[in-house]
Amino acid sequence: MVIKVFLASSSGSTAIKKKQQDVVGFLEALKVDYAELDIACNEDNRMWMRKNVPEEKKPANGIPLPPQIFNEESYCGDYDTFFDAKEDNSVYSFLGLPPPPGSKEAALADKERVLENGTHTEENSVDSAEVPEEERNGDAHGEEEAQEQVADEEEGQGGEAGDEATEGEAAGDEEGAEAVEEINEQAQAEEEEEQKKKLKHKRKKRLSSLSEATAMMTTLSCSA
Repeated sequence: MVIKVFLASSSGSTAIKKKQQDVVGFLEALKVDYAELDIACNEDNRMWMRKNVPEEKKPANGIPLPPQIFNEESYCGDYDTFFDAKEDNSVYSFLGLPPPPGSKEAALADKERVLENGTHTEENSVDSAEVPEEERNGDAHGEEEAQEQVADEEEGQGGEAGDEATEGEAAGDEEGAEAVEEINEQAQAEEEEEQKKKLKHKRKKRLSSLSEATAMMTTLSCSA
């Protein structure tokens, strides 16, 4: 099974670039087989991704932003669900892959089976005994090392993403340029909407504080 990551190689959105780098870097650190499918320069990839992302997972305008992740033909999720899975140590489950023996995710799954069944099965005990201690120790820290490696890669990348050679190639492709512009506009619109929500929340909180202060002053005046 090959994991498919749909991304935009020449996106002008810093947020999208960072999310794509996070997904790809983490998969490489875990040594998961994956394929990058560019939606900016390939119309077929773009149409396939839009068609196969479930309707309930699409934004209001119906156009999902990269990165989008699939296991062959099966939809796994977008960056937000990937991030949640990474935080919960459930990336392999998110990708539809069996966790390697000795990993945190495998240990959690084993504990869940113990809680459900009450005891370890003989097969699990044999498998655990056959795994060398050195290998168990290496796998147990695999995901932690993966996260550290991704963090190091992000620090070292700096502004290199803006100098990608694929940007020059996409500029000569009219359809690719339109796709990139569409992605950038949508990403910018979502970022602006998020800023509006934050500003609205701050104003609401400020008005609430003023109302409480006014009510307190009124109460004190009446008491006097």
